[in-house]
Amino acid sequence: MRDTKHLEKFAKERAQKEKEKKLFKNKIKAVEAGAHGTLDYTIKEGVNKDKIADDRILKNKD
Repeated sequence: MRDTKHLEKFAKERAQKEKEKKLFKNKIKAVEAGAHGTLDYTIKEGVNKDKIADDRILKNKD
């Protein structure tokens, strides 16, 4: 009989956590990919300064 108390408590806590997750899931905002330099690296020095390091620039570096 004592084991059921722990199982019931665990089930209630788990149900409460699931309910909280569902409520907060709607509040999460999507992030714009590539905004503020989050996607590509910007070169800071040299000939290609302030350009985004893509395949064209990196291939020429060899």
